[in-house]
Amino acid sequence: MYRVWNFITTYSILLISGAVLALIWANIDPHSYHHFVEYPLFFNSWIGLDVGYWEKAYGEAVHHFEYGDVEKVVTFHYLINDMLMALFFAIAGKEVWEAVILKNGSLRGKKAATPLVATAGGMLGPIAVYLGIAYFLGSSTFDAVSRGWAIPTATDIAFSYLVGRLVFGAGHPAVRFLLLLAIADDAAGLIILAIFYPSGELAPEWLLLSVAASVLAYVLFNWLPRRRDRGDQLRRHSTFVRKKLGWMPYAIAGCLSWFGFAQAGIHPALGLLPVIPAIPHADRAFGIFSEAEKYLTDTLNQMEHSLAIPVDIVLFFFGLLNAGVEFGAISEATWLVLAGLIIGKPVGILFMGWLAAGPMRLGLPAGMRTVDLIVVGFVAAIGFTVSLFVASVAFAPGPVQDAAKMGALFSFGAVFLSFIAGKLFKVEKQNSA
Repeated sequence: MYRVWNFITTYSILLISGAVLALIWANIDPHSYHHFVEYPLFFNSWIGLDVGYWEKAYGEAVHHFEYGDVEKVVTFHYLINDMLMALFFAIAGKEVWEAVILKNGSLRGKKAATPLVATAGGMLGPIAVYLGIAYFLGSSTFDAVSRGWAIPTATDIAFSYLVGRLVFGAGHPAVRFLLLLAIADDAAGLIILAIFYPSGELAPEWLLLSVAASVLAYVLFNWLPRRRDRGDQLRRHSTFVRKKLGWMPYAIAGCLSWFGFAQAGIHPALGLLPVIPAIPHADRAFGIFSEAEKYLTDTLNQMEHSLAIPVDIVLFFFGLLNAGVEFGAISEATWLVLAGLIIGKPVGILFMGWLAAGPMRLGLPAGMRTVDLIVVGFVAAIGFTVSLFVASVAFAPGPVQDAAKMGALFSFGAVFLSFIAGKLFKVEKQNSA
């Protein structure tokens, strides 16, 4: 049973299973599927979707619920996407943080800038392909689909990370490169959503809560105990915090930071990232979920490995609640989104990544080749979740929105292109860091 479960967690079979089940369910009985996805778990006045928006979007299915004088509703979809997926982003952020901050981190120093420059290419390339092809299809088509230019800019961090591990191996520096690129891509995508597709007013002052929570957690439970332990070989204060308090102070800081992101109008799934630098960490890393890291006693690694199985279960529901798209509506928007992803992403990432590593002299992580950028580009072409979300806000419900969502779903074809590119460019898998 241990070997079976280890296989499931390593290759995220639960995530794929949830997505496949969603596709089958949504096309057999779409009404019950969407009722399940948007089922209200509890009403309140603090977190969740605005009740007015929820009523307008799902009025026919939710009219029988009585919720009184409240402003927010937490649906099953919100619970997974906006709350629990924050744990996955935290684990991914931890790996990137270690790659940047540790002495021998593969993204340390100026090389950390290369994935960020490549991210710009991975967004500009899809926009150029999407709008360029739409322009040549004629003015009527361009007018109908132009608002969807941001859909193919997205990279689905969950599925791209899964495929990246399979193509490169868990220990390949390209995986950490891909993680940083995907997180930066999603962050930039959220900025695009806030600026070009506003759903409400931003409240950046709430980010002060996230910053304060992170700073207080670092000062009180990380820096101060170590300072008081100067000259004490037993490190009594640090040991007390680690053994008696454990992860609790950082969990509280994470909740506050998450709430700050939610109130600020920024996607709360990224709300735990500011707290990661505040958590005590070892001076070395062996790769995500590595067996060797289980023997490190620092709080950050202990928290990561404690979250491994819960996060895989969350990923199952993530796939189940996000992949339920009905087949049937395929039009120009479908192919525009797909072309933006599978053509624009690899070309943009390769060009800007080469520009950063070569002419700009920023370099690549040790062990990563320039041709690996092409494979990274195909892996990053899996749009899925964020692409589906952008499609839902870029277009009004109807044929164009459905067609755009189908394009985002078809981007799963980039999985096969990633494996083909990996073979063609002779990627050597590295299963240990």
